[in-house]
Amino acid sequence: MIRVVLLFLLLLFGSVAKAQTSTDSIQKLDEVVLSDVKLKRFAHGYKVTVLNDSLLQQNRSSFTDILRFNSNLYFKENGYGMVSSPSFRGTNASQTAVIWNGISINSQLTGQTDFNTISTSNFKNVVIRSGGGSVQYGSGAIGGSIHLNNTLSFSPHFDNTVTLSYGSYNTKNLSYLSSYGKNKWSFNIGLNYIDSDNDYKYLNTDKRNTNGAYYNGSINANAGYVLSNKDVLKLYHQTFLGEREFSGTISSPSLAKYEDQNFRTMLEWSRQGDKAFSKLKVAHLQEHFKYFGNKNTENYTFGKVNTYLINYTADIDLLTNLKLKPIVSYNYYEGSGSSFGDPNRKEFSTTALLQYTPNKKWQYGLNLRQDVTSGFESPLLFSFDVAYEISNNYKLKLNGSKNYRVPTFNDLYWQPGGNLDLVPENSYQIDLGQDITYKNAKLNLNVFYIKTTDLIQWKPNTSGFWSPENVAKTQNYGAEASLDVSKKIKEHHLSLQFNYAYNISEDLESNKQLIYVPYHKANINLAYAYKRMSLFLQHLYNGEVYTTPENLSGRFYSVEAYQVSNFGVNYQLFKTKSQQIDVSLKVNNLFNTVYENVAFRPMPDRNFNFQIQYKF
Repeated sequence: MIRVVLLFLLLLFGSVAKAQTSTDSIQKLDEVVLSDVKLKRFAHGYKVTVLNDSLLQQNRSSFTDILRFNSNLYFKENGYGMVSSPSFRGTNASQTAVIWNGISINSQLTGQTDFNTISTSNFKNVVIRSGGGSVQYGSGAIGGSIHLNNTLSFSPHFDNTVTLSYGSYNTKNLSYLSSYGKNKWSFNIGLNYIDSDNDYKYLNTDKRNTNGAYYNGSINANAGYVLSNKDVLKLYHQTFLGEREFSGTISSPSLAKYEDQNFRTMLEWSRQGDKAFSKLKVAHLQEHFKYFGNKNTENYTFGKVNTYLINYTADIDLLTNLKLKPIVSYNYYEGSGSSFGDPNRKEFSTTALLQYTPNKKWQYGLNLRQDVTSGFESPLLFSFDVAYEISNNYKLKLNGSKNYRVPTFNDLYWQPGGNLDLVPENSYQIDLGQDITYKNAKLNLNVFYIKTTDLIQWKPNTSGFWSPENVAKTQNYGAEASLDVSKKIKEHHLSLQFNYAYNISEDLESNKQLIYVPYHKANINLAYAYKRMSLFLQHLYNGEVYTTPENLSGRFYSVEAYQVSNFGVNYQLFKTKSQQIDVSLKVNNLFNTVYENVAFRPMPDRNFNFQIQYKF
């Protein structure tokens, strides 16, 4: 039934848009101010990486794959399309914040975001902010944060994009994007539906991924209205509905199934006053899951959390070169589930962000935050950042912060095993970065150190159940490098993007590397375009990861290092002022590499995807 409804919505919106388009309605969208203004104005001393909408639209693979091949993040994925969790600078998934238009959407049950439940349709860009961010974004922003941004443009335009693709394992994908703006109104919508048998072959065996099928659909709709020359009202909404069979291991088949439902709605009122720019946000988020141990039965466990949020911010110019941004926020979380009862939590926070720019070369930031959370004593948080432009080609950046993460509902209340005596994790970090530019090349170099105390880990207890404890003290340190080079010679366009990360993530008691954290991770993207044709090659290297605390190597103790490549070609069939059609072919796992991302869970063999995209 869900599949039928999603397909009907896609066809309905597509036909309406086609009936209303005209040849002179296509204009280039002007970028407008993000809903998350602090990401742009209060992060001068941080490493910030932007993946723009053209990259997101060209890469119709999963959000996990987009970040895996275009950033320093490492992903632990339990078989392709299954639960996907990131590791940011060696931290765990619950220490990476995911921010949607300025507010955190990490699960209140697990503390994580499953990146295979996020569609990038209709996002203007995705921003990766490295380093601690709990002062600005709350609990969990320890290793870094991923920002999903929608924008609304009120310049006259009407743009539409329809994308159809078909690939190996009977994988079908249909998406529709539309954006409209005129005077006081702006509206955009992104619809996406994907369906796959996902029954790929386990290389070097006679087995297949027999319980890996999935389908999902998403709606991402946003609207804005100019109330007056000082007031703008915006509405953001996102719905995700999905169903996945959960793959087993190579030796232990599975019959499990999992259903996801995520709803996010936010109303935002911004006002340009005489002395300050203020913004009020009111939001409702809901996450809901059902887990079936056997997909052939109607027996399941479930969990649901409603989040109610109100947030007020103001941008105040104290002096010409001194800006203050106070933030007041209140969150109420209301949960229910078959394994953790009916918990609730209240959070109130006050934040002050201060930005000082004495001249064109220096920029300073100092930020403070105090939370009041029911059931916990939250620490006073701080962060600072400095940016110094030594020359037009060389900039130094430094930032440091104290960050934290409160225990989740699962940590506290899960039965059996929840632990009501847990305390929040605390973390200190410092990061030094260099930005070097020369002609068409840009190089970023960063070194960092993170120390975390009271780390929450689930371990088997004396009763035979797994239970979380504040047991570990860890340190993370390492280096990152990113290189971006582009060159244009007449009609020939060449580009190279390279990312490398070296991570040490140690348990300070055992001096051993934490499990599922590679020492080395690197990727490279090469692209060439000439007239109507473009080609690209992606290559990923993922170092060995340990699967046990003892750091032993071997089939039963670690996952071997692997390298995997993708290749794609795109051809523009025709282009006019109002219409454009592109066709593309992508080959994933070009060399048919045998590899695993998680122990005993093989990843796909060589596979293909054909796509046609129509812009009008």
